Amino acid sequence: MNDLQAIGAVIDEMYAMISGPAGPRDWSRQANSFLPDAHQVRTWVDDDGRPQRKVMSLDEYAANTSPFFESQPFYEVETARRIDLFGNMAHVWSNYEARTSPDDADVERRGINSIQLFRDPELGWRIIHMIWDNERNPDLEWPKRPGVTVD
Repeated sequence: MNDLQAIGAVIDEMYAMISGPAGPRDWSRQANSFLPDAHQVRTWVDDDGRPQRKVMSLDEYAANTSPFFESQPFYEVETARRIDLFGNMAHVWSNYEARTSPDDADVERRGINSIQLFRDPELGWRIIHMIWDNERNPDLEWPKRPGVTVD
């Protein structure tokens, strides 16, 4: 498996780990995609229009999102991906759509994950940092094709 394929497999696993019917997620699967000290950053705009962020460790992300996942079906489907690779670091721009079922035509929300990976000598490619933002009409319009479309 070459680097681009290995990085793609990590991203695919990340989406598979959080997607599914209402119910608990298997958070042990985070080790398949993330370094233990990775951070995830959710961004949004508050009622006053000011950008906000929540920085979470892997455990904090699991605790923060578990109540939602346990009560709601959630499928995050990747629609486009661009990978920039240099040495032992990679940056992935990953467009996504969130749905209540994988084949649902109705999209709950769209956004982009900005994902940084490091080639760990023991684990291979793993996510070290991830930040995302959701589409907000009309203030933030979703790019149609930042990179390669995912089949």
